[in-house]
Amino acid sequence: MSDQTMVGFGAKQAWLAVRDTDPGDIINAMELRDLGTVPWRDGIDLAYLTDDRLVLTPPIPGADAASWTLVTGRWLLTPAARAELNIADLSESLGTEVQSFATHRVGELHSWRRAVKGTLVRAFGYIGESGDVTAWHGTPDEAEREAGLPAELDDDTTVLISERDVLRVAAVWSLDPTRLDGRHASGPLHAAAAP
Repeated sequence: MSDQTMVGFGAKQAWLAVRDTDPGDIINAMELRDLGTVPWRDGIDLAYLTDDRLVLTPPIPGADAASWTLVTGRWLLTPAARAELNIADLSESLGTEVQSFATHRVGELHSWRRAVKGTLVRAFGYIGESGDVTAWHGTPDEAEREAGLPAELDDDTTVLISERDVLRVAAVWSLDPTRLDGRHASGPLHAAAAP
């Protein structure tokens, strides 16, 4: 594939979707070390094969007639990233909406979060291996309800979410990165080292 053709991702991965924001602004706000541009195939491989590198897409048209810059890499799945990365703070710093998605079929880890201008408006986390809901903040929207979430969570509620559901929510909120394959890219990816 050429540098100008997108390569999809999403399975066994985590990513951020940042509304109407340049990759350079995200690199600065997240205090990443900019490693320059890389072709799409090489960048996605880097995101999957290393635990300390991230790649950022150019802005891509998506939901709500907005452009979404995606940030992906295995670092976002690490305990360090989960402890350090507060998407509400990042959204406040950037003055926009920031979403976080993760899915890993091995332990059936699935999550999504959404923050707008400094306020966490929704968070959901689930470990299918144990059936535990690890995060629940805010009220599920229509996309989440269609993915199988109840309107409210109580002790009698059974939740069953899969990778497909994470991608479904991502498609409605911003965009589904598995559907990028073969699309024309407006530019290369940016590689960055995690903090």
